[in-house]
Amino acid sequence: MFQELLTSFGAIEEPRQVGKVDHLLIDVLAITVCAVLAHAETFEDVALHGKHKEKWLRRFLELPNGIPSQDTFRRVFMLVDAEQFEACFLTWTRAVFTPSEKSSLRQIAVDGKAMRRSFDRRKGNSALHVVSAFATQSGLTLAQRVVAEKSGEAEVLLPLLEGLDLTGALISLDALYAHKSLVAKIADQGADYRIALKRNNKKDHARVVEHFAATTFGKIPDSPAVFDAFEETHGRLTRRRAFVSDDPELIAALQEWRDVRQVIAVENITSHTNAHGGGRGETKSDIRYFLTSSGADGLILAAAVRDHWAIENSLHWVLDVGFREDDSRLRDRNAAANLAVIRKIAINLVKADKTLKGSIKGRRKAAGWDNDYMQKIIGF
Repeated sequence: MFQELLTSFGAIEEPRQVGKVDHLLIDVLAITVCAVLAHAETFEDVALHGKHKEKWLRRFLELPNGIPSQDTFRRVFMLVDAEQFEACFLTWTRAVFTPSEKSSLRQIAVDGKAMRRSFDRRKGNSALHVVSAFATQSGLTLAQRVVAEKSGEAEVLLPLLEGLDLTGALISLDALYAHKSLVAKIADQGADYRIALKRNNKKDHARVVEHFAATTFGKIPDSPAVFDAFEETHGRLTRRRAFVSDDPELIAALQEWRDVRQVIAVENITSHTNAHGGGRGETKSDIRYFLTSSGADGLILAAAVRDHWAIENSLHWVLDVGFREDDSRLRDRNAAANLAVIRKIAINLVKADKTLKGSIKGRRKAAGWDNDYMQKIIGF
């Protein structure tokens, strides 16, 4: 697994001046991956990890001039082309992580995340925004793209998906991506889409709301819910209901959305326990709507709506809490983008390892303490 990663790194062009290079590019990148796996958060941490693990690192790296300094690590990550680095990450994930054939639906969730402290007021740069493609079944990140300054997430969707095997996959998207031209491009690549429909598509949203108001909500539904369950946690009782419609008249009215086949409505009815006693407090209802080109069973589609949030819970939350990504004060946008790729490589490596049970945090600590376990994780 690590050998394939090093091979993919070999495709990155050396950004430094020839003749003035003391440390091999592949060594710098490989040390950083191992260090971040072992809980390093800054380039100072990376250099310190390298110095304490130099003997072990020499088993598979040349290290002609020893371990680079923290300034060398920082300079290299500032110089390496971020798009090339993202492409190498994609090459590696495609080579190593193959989709499971057991799953009835291969879902790829797409969502963006801001690295909150990466802004630079002096240079007028806003926080770096990164969009990721995430396989919900395996919990692995497949690709990432950085959103350009004064641009939006929707503009990087197609470059993000380019190179991924989308045939037969379900691409789940938030309303930010609800553009007819984008879903048409997804369909052209042999994939289905599940996209949130909100008021940014005013007419179509109104049609869908009107349809479900007449057939489902506020009355006995014309068709039963494909999913209906109660959940009580931390004093909050939630009833979740999902309805799926393939009504010919509704689908005909939505035909500008390429290959649309079904419309999903998900209602969350929530009530909170009154903190001062006296039973339940206020009850609220929230209804969300989705369009899909998939002909899958309604229960599968309802699960896909909820599974989309795995990108928040299993990637973004892990990056914020486990890797403290939002606390990183790295201001250089190129270096921050490249280090974001390294974190996702580390997450993929830890999640792929099945030899030790426990949290990602615990297994990363074990990798830092135990060279043998680190070697199992990287598969070298």
